[in-house]
Amino acid sequence: MRPIEEEIKNSYLDYAMSVIVSRAIPDVRDGLKPVQRRIIYSMYELNLNHDKPYKKSARIVGETMGKYHPHGDSAIYDALARMSQDFSLRYPLVDGQGNFGSIDGDAPAAMRYTEARLARIAEEMIRDIDKETVPFMPNFDGSLNEPVYFPSKIPQLLINGTSGIAVGMATNMLPHNLNEVCDAIKYKIDHEDSSLYDLLKFIKGPDFPGGGIIYRTKDMIDIYKTGHGKVICRGSIEAEDKRIIIKSLPYGLNKAQYIQDLANLVNNDQINNISDIKDESDRNGIRIVIKVKGHDRIDLVVNQLYEKTQLETSISVTNLVLLDNVPVVMNLEDLIKNFIGFRLDVIKKRSEYDLKKLNERMHILNGLLIALNNIDLVIKIIRSSSDVNSARSSLMKELSLTEVQANAILDMRLQRLTALEISKLKEEIDEINKKIEYLSDVVNNENTRKNVLKAELDEIKKQYGDRRRTEVIEGEISRRDEEDLIPNEESVIILSEKGLLKRVSLDEYKSQRRGGRGIITNTRDNDSVKSVVSCMAHDTLYFFTNTGRVLKEKAYRIEKRDRKALGVSGNKFLKLNDNEIIRQIIKSPENLEDLLIIVTKNGFIKKTNISEILDMRKSGIKIINLANNDEVVSVSEISGSSKIFVAASNGKAAVFLSDEVPLTSRSSRGVKSMKLNGSYVISAFPVKDDDTILSITENGLGKRTRATEFPEHHRGSSGVYLFKENEKTGKLVMALPVKDDDEIIIVTKNDQTIRIKSSDISILSRFASGVRLVGLTENDSISTACVV
Repeated sequence: MRPIEEEIKNSYLDYAMSVIVSRAIPDVRDGLKPVQRRIIYSMYELNLNHDKPYKKSARIVGETMGKYHPHGDSAIYDALARMSQDFSLRYPLVDGQGNFGSIDGDAPAAMRYTEARLARIAEEMIRDIDKETVPFMPNFDGSLNEPVYFPSKIPQLLINGTSGIAVGMATNMLPHNLNEVCDAIKYKIDHEDSSLYDLLKFIKGPDFPGGGIIYRTKDMIDIYKTGHGKVICRGSIEAEDKRIIIKSLPYGLNKAQYIQDLANLVNNDQINNISDIKDESDRNGIRIVIKVKGHDRIDLVVNQLYEKTQLETSISVTNLVLLDNVPVVMNLEDLIKNFIGFRLDVIKKRSEYDLKKLNERMHILNGLLIALNNIDLVIKIIRSSSDVNSARSSLMKELSLTEVQANAILDMRLQRLTALEISKLKEEIDEINKKIEYLSDVVNNENTRKNVLKAELDEIKKQYGDRRRTEVIEGEISRRDEEDLIPNEESVIILSEKGLLKRVSLDEYKSQRRGGRGIITNTRDNDSVKSVVSCMAHDTLYFFTNTGRVLKEKAYRIEKRDRKALGVSGNKFLKLNDNEIIRQIIKSPENLEDLLIIVTKNGFIKKTNISEILDMRKSGIKIINLANNDEVVSVSEISGSSKIFVAASNGKAAVFLSDEVPLTSRSSRGVKSMKLNGSYVISAFPVKDDDTILSITENGLGKRTRATEFPEHHRGSSGVYLFKENEKTGKLVMALPVKDDDEIIIVTKNDQTIRIKSSDISILSRFASGVRLVGLTENDSISTACVV
């Protein structure tokens, strides 16, 4: 009796060692797991060579299970099927006929329907097995013997890789190109002191059955250096007009499942701009056709495919093998050295066997030659002998022959006595002497064995070598920024009075004729649109707050929403302080040498260097000193001396040169721009003589006026009328410079939004009332507008 904890411990250790040694981990010499070796050996015994007829898989499975592998038939059949799959093995070892599964994850047909035989390359693994090259061991019941490993001519472990999960450990080795591996082995034979990097001049990286793309990164080099690591594998893509063609998938990826997962991402709007997905794969290879909404979106969709789907996969590698039944992690040099040592040993044993057989044959031939040289005596002895035994004894005594030689003489046919046969006998002796001399050199000289091994590798390359399928790109994989995954679409940023924001695609606002009512753009109750900015999704935006601070962020950070959806607080993506809200937004300035013009509601204007905000941290900086009741109305970029146009709510506008505004630091409040006389600034911007000024009133009327109609004054003047307020027009709420080919988005207090062409708006004088731009509903009025 033993304590139960001791029994459990010992039993589990026995089980673990059995799984490690007898199931999951390959032998470093032939690169096979026991089940694979037993299947191939059973097929060898059934004479299922590549040039022989196929046999039912059920017969092969039964033979393997009954003789060598006393486990489930399904496990044996699964291993047989995998060895036949050209999408699983770089160099399949079994030639299958029938349905052995597919890259779509289809299971093989039942074993009674499929047939198989050895692939030609598999025969190289068992060649010379009958020449005492490898040890044999009893099978599970002791009734038969099976090979401990094969005398494999091919570096199976390196060219096909393997994977297996044992107890407490696992192996996952990658396939490589046969030509490259053979060249590396030959180089190592000739240069024993060569380094890993010398070998990597030949072995570029893994070579997967389905192709794809890998990156020769530091992580990949670590695999060959340590036996551990990971490799990034990508499917290969081609672009054709508005289509993306996936030509290969990462190693081990189920094609049907990949397409289903991709379709789900598209349906859930996690990947945009895809209109259709078709699987056009056939026996010639993978071809997944993805239709893209617009040629300019192809790069974006490709980035999304690599980032959000398994089209780019990281494959972990552990080169765990059995060395003398001990699990060991090996690097590339170790694997190659072990294969070289193993093959040199096999070549020596094979040569010893052949040498033994040739010496036996030479022994017989020497006896026959003695007999032929003494043929009269031989005939006399045979004729005078009473039986075979006495003839044998007499021959051995008279001619000093061995029993083997005497038997050969007695078995010799009379036709061998002719002169021609005697000549052939002497030629055979000469030929065998040459072979014996060569084989003796092979057995006794390691350099000769190395030359034999190199010649064998050349022959293997010639017979089975092929071009690399997986493209290798030198260097680290280029990392995708967040921008690479987001379409750089034309957008409209909508800011509400309460500081809420949303990003809406410009396409949601279709162009209408002047005077229409537009479409709805929702805000919360008791809130309305304050300003609208047109930009690209990848633009950097600068956000000016009620406290005089400015912060920056990418436009795509503002959540894209339907035009009817409500906005979100700036706190979602900006580090705003308590009671701080966004009051104005501008796009990133384009020229570092330019200046920034900031105008406030109370009429203050300041000029500062753009560099003050371009290099700032995301946490923001103070850009202007504001009074409690003041806020930023306009921020503009100017280059050199420019005319500044400032419009007030009383309908007046002042034009003056930017040179009259002193260049000040971030902490200043600025100087007065114009006399407001109780009104407040509604707009300010640089203006050129060929501009037209679009002015819009709260009642939806507007006009364009030539910029040249506004005389230039000194800063601080009262200005001239831009729009005279009356009951029909209401107050002036917005002014902005426009050109004939511009489009304008106008938003009302009740969130109606209209997009109209600038050319549809009449050019009128400063004193005209304007034309109807928006058809307002009762109790509605204009809030803001912007050029798109």
